[in-house]
Amino acid sequence: MYQTLLILHSINRWLVLASLFYATWMAWTGLRSGKSFSGRNNAIRHITATISHIQLLLGLSLYMISPVVKFGGAEAPGATLVSEHVFFQLIHTALMAVAVVIITIGSAKAKRAASDGQKFRIMLIWFAIGLLIILAAIPWPFSPLANRPYFR
Repeated sequence: MYQTLLILHSINRWLVLASLFYATWMAWTGLRSGKSFSGRNNAIRHITATISHIQLLLGLSLYMISPVVKFGGAEAPGATLVSEHVFFQLIHTALMAVAVVIITIGSAKAKRAASDGQKFRIMLIWFAIGLLIILAAIPWPFSPLANRPYFR
């Protein structure tokens, strides 16, 4: 079950990133051009938030059964500045949860905004902040904190 969740979490990461990049770009172009906020724009807003929620649930499920998190205390102290165990126990988990909360708030505020320009502006700001936090907290192959392959 652990491997299946890990693969799903890894695959869904790309869906989260793609949807956030697209929603942010869509909000930027909609704001710049003065377009109206269409049903398609609203669907993208909703789908992006939903995909990020699914990713959070997959991640929390992994957190509960992960050997990396369970056996974090077994590592020798002082080996690195931030061990992989600390990264996944605290940093990755907290930052990703914060990012999903930010995306959720942005989605809810955009849904309730009065004008089309406000909807695009709110989406742009809140989704971009969430995207930046996610990009910083992903264990990229080149990350000094914890690295994982692009695809599992």
